[in-house]
Amino acid sequence: MDLNGFNIVSDYKISIVTPVFNGGSYLEETILSVINQGYPNLEYIIIDGGSTDGTVDIIKKYEKHLAYWVSEPDNGLYHAVQKGFEKSTGDIMAWINSDDMYHRGAFSIVSELFNQFPQIEWMMGIPSIYDELGRTVMVDGYKPWCKGNLYMGNYGIDNWIQQESSFWRRSLWEKSGSSLRLDLKYAADFELWLRFFRYAELYSLKSLLSGFRFRSHNQISMDNKEAYMEEVHQSISEEVDQLPESYRRKMNEVKYFNERMNSIKSRVYRSIYFRQNIKRIMQHKKELFKYPPRIGFDRVTQKFLMSE
Repeated sequence: MDLNGFNIVSDYKISIVTPVFNGGSYLEETILSVINQGYPNLEYIIIDGGSTDGTVDIIKKYEKHLAYWVSEPDNGLYHAVQKGFEKSTGDIMAWINSDDMYHRGAFSIVSELFNQFPQIEWMMGIPSIYDELGRTVMVDGYKPWCKGNLYMGNYGIDNWIQQESSFWRRSLWEKSGSSLRLDLKYAADFELWLRFFRYAELYSLKSLLSGFRFRSHNQISMDNKEAYMEEVHQSISEEVDQLPESYRRKMNEVKYFNERMNSIKSRVYRSIYFRQNIKRIMQHKKELFKYPPRIGFDRVTQKFLMSE
């Protein structure tokens, strides 16, 4: 049991990487959200890009809690994350940026689920948003994910796989190449998810694990949305081009079907097309959008349960 009173299954070492550059305004809150988890088998790594704003002083303040840290020039966010992961040794991996925060008990939940369900290689909590004061101001609803969502473009401003709420096994990282695409400046996280989906399903939780901080200015992900989307579309195109022809053919049929069903041009045409094709198209959708079982929490047993 840790200092926060959680019964923690700590069979797995959890490696957390925080990339930072001149992030002194919020870094301490991020660090505290990690070390105050009280997780006994934690490996925490901070990679600083050569900050000049007092960030290094904050890192040194918590140095005893860190497995490794460095302050030196790098080539940006994803290069820093990659450097951190190369220093890591944990069974479970994640990264959290220097203004975001974990929710209380997150590591306890993650460790318990990975221990209880060996089929889970990758999971994500319910996305949440902090404001500049560190208040939780938005919490999204439960959303299951599958690779078809990404291939078909079923994502948007309020509908993303939240990086800071995602955790995965090192074995999945290794199968996926053990690296981020450093030629991508903004959407290397999204491209990594595409590679993860080659090998594993993403299990969505109904639990709060972490949150993204909305800042009014100087936020790379929010200030460069168009550039981010360009890299997203590029990554999807490259991934889809590698899919089997039969899979792409089913995707095109589903897209065409959806377009026709959303059209108001001809009720008669839609009705005929619907009757002739609905069975085959519904089977395509079933194959393309195959979600993993849901994970819930049972009040009586106080355990996580997975649906059949």
